[in-house]
Amino acid sequence: MTLLRLEDVSVRFGERAVVDAVDLEVAEHEIVCVLGPSGSGKSTLLRVVAGLQPLSCGRVLLGGADQARVPVHRREVGLMFQDHQLFPHRDVGGNVAFGLRMRGSSRGAYEAQVAELLELVGLPGAQRRAVASLSGGEQQRVALARALAPSPRLLMLDEPLGQLDRRLRERLVVELRELFSRLGTTVLAVTHDQGEAFALADRVVVMREGRIAQAGTPLDVWRRPASEFVARFLGFENVVPATVSGGAAATAWGKVPVPAGSAEGERLLLIRPAGVVLAAAGLGCEVLSRTFRGTHVALLLRPEAGPVLEAECDLAGAPAVGDRVAVSFTPDEVVVLPAA
Repeated sequence: MTLLRLEDVSVRFGERAVVDAVDLEVAEHEIVCVLGPSGSGKSTLLRVVAGLQPLSCGRVLLGGADQARVPVHRREVGLMFQDHQLFPHRDVGGNVAFGLRMRGSSRGAYEAQVAELLELVGLPGAQRRAVASLSGGEQQRVALARALAPSPRLLMLDEPLGQLDRRLRERLVVELRELFSRLGTTVLAVTHDQGEAFALADRVVVMREGRIAQAGTPLDVWRRPASEFVARFLGFENVVPATVSGGAAATAWGKVPVPAGSAEGERLLLIRPAGVVLAAAGLGCEVLSRTFRGTHVALLLRPEAGPVLEAECDLAGAPAVGDRVAVSFTPDEVVVLPAA
């Protein structure tokens, strides 16, 4: 069942459309991450749902009810921001209890709920700790507990892990997904970090200049970017014009095999780095750089013809900078994109 529906939602600042005719649905218990570069309109979209940003046109419906005349504090949504926005003069328990007190809960009732929430987010017994004594990760957990305290129908996260270091982000995003799945929480999150979005979301929405460029499961978006913009935003740089015919594409790198059933004609071709394979024979290249990535080595290659190529190879036998190598292409890692 659909919990949140956006219909033809637009926000204009003068002549500029920050959000432009967006239609989006979020099902109950679904985690949707809106992903995009700075200025793509993703945070404005979140503010629209929360009631913090007036619409230029369109509708926001929560549980089928139009939210046009519903004030922020009546929308039954929880908000968690990048900077956490904790109250420095309140201890941890006071921060978590804030929404419950505003709702009129009795002290006895909310003290038990605060203890339960802190246990849930991995901070048992932290009620009396000062906010200033908390690490960044602990503050993030307190902010999450505070957002969850009023039992919102929809939890919205704005760059929730943006201020944390990479290792902590990677750990907490797994914990968040497990927590939301266990609670059955419906989540709408925005982030510029595709790794974070792909690890957290059931569905990813990629935005560009106020519009939705692509929406789908993380696997679908990763495996089949819908456009050159989405491909490059996801970090893929091996994109060239191509003429597709008979199971192969003519490119600046020569003939490249494409997946069966690919659209033919003038197209763009994406080759993921994993699809550029070191071989005994093939396109000759010079190794410009090599970067250790933990599980593999990333290579930047200058081919005999065409633009530079990004490739991946195993740790064992990785070529050195300056080496001459040959590469072939794996069709499973090739995506035929629409022409620009």
